[in-house]
Amino acid sequence: MGCDEVSKVATAQQLRERATPLLPPGSEVRHAFVCQTASNFLIFVINWLTGLTMHWITYRCIAITQDAIYVLDAPSLSGGANPRSIVATVPRQTQLGPVEGRWGQFTLVGERYWIKRRFQPQIMAADVEAGFAYGPRP
Repeated sequence: MGCDEVSKVATAQQLRERATPLLPPGSEVRHAFVCQTASNFLIFVINWLTGLTMHWITYRCIAITQDAIYVLDAPSLSGGANPRSIVATVPRQTQLGPVEGRWGQFTLVGERYWIKRRFQPQIMAADVEAGFAYGPRP
């Protein structure tokens, strides 16, 4: 990944700022991250190698407030970093993790999502904040 690509990667703070206008008034985004879904993990591998399967990948921004978890749709070319609309809302007491590995997996609203390692601490922090506990890792 070159320097230009690194500068285009949205931070959690930028994601919170971009998601806020789409949410109900008064919502405070506590955690935000991008994730992806596709029918099979192989789609991601092919896309990483060739870019040919990008249209088969759905990018989402997940915004977590004090009251709810919002699943936001985002254009593929933004990689999930520019949310445009709310596609689902689930109760805040929904546990997302645990997730681990280079590409962690979690399920939300009946879809399996993959999340890059750099955003996984957002899931753990959100779960802990909601009262879910994680045991020590082996």
